[in-house]
Formats: sequence, structure tokens, C-alpha cells
Amino acid sequence: MTMLRASRIVDVREIVRGWHRAGATVAFVPTMGNLHDGHYALVEHARRIATRVVASVFVNPTQFGPSEDFARYPRTLDADAAGLAGRGCDLLFAPPVEEMYPRGLDGLVQVRVPGLEDILCGAFRPGHFAGVATVVARLLGIVQPDRAVFGAKDWQQLQVVRRVVDELALPVVIDAGATVREPDGLAMSSRNQYLEPAERRTAARLYAVLSAVRDALRGGADPHAAEAHALSELRAAGFRPDYVAVRLAHDLAAPLVAGAPRIVLAAAWLGRTRLIDNLLIDGEI
Repeated sequence: MTMLRASRIVDVREIVRGWHRAGATVAFVPTMGNLHDGHYALVEHARRIATRVVASVFVNPTQFGPSEDFARYPRTLDADAAGLAGRGCDLLFAPPVEEMYPRGLDGLVQVRVPGLEDILCGAFRPGHFAGVATVVARLLGIVQPDRAVFGAKDWQQLQVVRRVVDELALPVVIDAGATVREPDGLAMSSRNQYLEPAERRTAARLYAVLSAVRDALRGGADPHAAEAHALSELRAAGFRPDYVAVRLAHDLAAPLVAGAPRIVLAAAWLGRTRLIDNLLIDGEI
């Protein structure tokens, strides 16, 4: 079957309603485009759990701060469409900004997630997760899938989405797709292409440092000491870390609760590129 393409909400709803009437299940993979193997792994996961797959490509302006990289974020729609078609995507939704936000961005109705949106990455990117929550709620309302798939690499985003779905009682199951890594451990990201060659060689140290924290915590190390050591290691390698944090996996709370699954998360800059990553210390995604 040839992949369908739509840029209008009304067309997406008509197509998905037809699939549902025919008894199909629908999985949805929202993206900002410039797709790589990590994104395609999410599409392949969606293919396994549903009979129809919808992907969106939308560079969402509401999740970029005023000094962030919205203007230079790579837009590669033709290549993305070809890649999605080759992975069994049934429908690509690629709306313009005015379709997603017909009343403009001023006075936009926003979805807020207190307690999750202003910690960790949210503390360094004010408004980012409100933008994520708002666009995800809108996309889920447009597509109305049975399941939606998000990558575990942005663990905080995944928890924000889960909270939105729970609080708004949206009839969709959120699936987490495992982080896809380069051979040296670097988590795949569209922003990796911003790295200079020397920075790219250094970038894998982030995964190595997080792996050391995970192993230390599994061995009974003190979380605060492990965080401090990781920050020191990253700085010595040439990173400018925003944070390294050991938190509860399900809600990113601190202090930790004995016996509850934990995760270590980090965000750090190399040159002009901000990298994020995480590793579960206990449990599975």
C-alpha cells in the first residue's frame, strides 16, 4: 500500500475514522522530522503493535525558547517521507503551523504539567514542556490513535506525555521505544549533526559516564556522590553539563524511595550542541 500524505486535520480524521470503522488499530508516532534510525525504530515498533501507522512531521514552535534553534532545526520532509514509506508507515501528517495553531501563538491555550515541566531540562528550557504537552495533546486529539509511541531517550518528555494522557483521560496507550545508539554508545539525535568532528568523538563520553553512574548505584553508591563525580568527569572531558541527576523513574521525584525503580539523566553541552541521555538503574521501560 502506498503511504498516504495529509496536511489538513480534516483529512487525517477522515482517513483514521475509516480505518477504525474497518476494525483496524492505529498507532501514532509524532516527530519533528529530520528522521534517523531512532525515529524509524519507533515506526517499526508501531508497526508491530497496530494494523495502521500514522507519523507526523511538525517542527513545533511552542517548544523552542527565544534563543533556541527553531530557525535552524533541519527540515527534510521529502527524505523523511521516503524513509517513513520504506518502514511501512500508512499515513504521514505534515501540517503547516497555521493548521496546527489557526488562531496564532499569542494567547494559545496551553497544557501545563506542574511538578514535571519545570525540573531538570525544564529548569534550563522554560516553557519547553508546556509547548510539548500542548502540541502532543492537540496531535492526539487530531489523530485519535489507539496507541502512541515515544522514544525513551527524552525520558522527561515521556513522563510529561504520560501525565497529560492520564490527567486529561485521553483514550490512548503510550508506548515507550528504547533509545537507539550509535556503535560508540551516543544516543541518536537529529542534533548530533551539529557536532564538529572533534566534538563527535567526545560525545560518546556522555553515555560512558552515565553507564558508570548506573553501575555505581547498582553497587550501592551514594546518589549525590555519584552525581558529583559524573559532573566532574563530564567537565574534564570538555562538556558544559546542565545537570546529572538520579531520580525515581516514574515521576522524576527526589529524594529517592527505597525499592522504587531509579534512573540517571543528564543534559550537557558540547560546543553549540545540547545532548541529553538517560539510563535506567532498575527496571525496564
